[in-house]
Amino acid sequence: MNLKLSLCIAAAMTALAGAAHAQSSGTLRFGIEASYPPFESKTPAGQLQGFDIDVGNAVCAKMKVKCVWVENAFDGLIPALQARKFDVINSAMNITAKRKQSIDFTPPIYIVPIVMVAKRDSGLLPDVKSLHGKRVGVLQGSSQEDFLKAHWANAGVEVVSYQDQDQVWADLVAARLDAAVQEAQTAQDGFLDKPAGHGFTFVGEPLKDTATLGEGTGFGMRKGDKALAEKVDAALSELKKDGTLSALSLKYFKRDIIAK
Repeated sequence: MNLKLSLCIAAAMTALAGAAHAQSSGTLRFGIEASYPPFESKTPAGQLQGFDIDVGNAVCAKMKVKCVWVENAFDGLIPALQARKFDVINSAMNITAKRKQSIDFTPPIYIVPIVMVAKRDSGLLPDVKSLHGKRVGVLQGSSQEDFLKAHWANAGVEVVSYQDQDQVWADLVAARLDAAVQEAQTAQDGFLDKPAGHGFTFVGEPLKDTATLGEGTGFGMRKGDKALAEKVDAALSELKKDGTLSALSLKYFKRDIIAK
């Protein structure tokens, strides 16, 4: 057997093993970074909570498997998925062309506007003219970071990346940042609705750029895990059709953000 054929067979066996994991073990391992409310965070007692957690549990119920949650830094989720530390990324990850080079995605599950937050009286707007010489915070490894680096970083705006969204809020309150860019609901629930967010608000219109911000949020899957992807896609499709996902959206966001 030549080397090329051996490598092809090994790759195929690895893919089949990954796809079979959830079926053989009766579990589905989700990778998350639990510091992004209301999508995923922890209660004071350390229990996972949030919209993505409930969606994941609903998917596991449809698939008749047990959910296992594996915590990981957001910017390391794709490498960890590829290293088989878990089966699926379920952590408010936007579907972008850049990420599709490394992993596959389910169809979009939901779509959330990307917005900028700043002091209410700052007069700032989310454009390079207004932000020239300013410092804007963003979550490291996020599609928002890709947008800022592609469109603002080379136009006189200082983009400051953080490993944790809470660090962004802390530096915004401490005036070490002039603004922050993130998903609207994360900003609302994680900052603006809390005492620390008093005096801050959304400024300007939501940011738009399919190339960097993507086409919505979905589960990330390893390339080649087709059998598992088909099962997950089918479960999500059923949950859309029976209204479960829309009901969860209304619970967390008071509106239906589920992708049609």
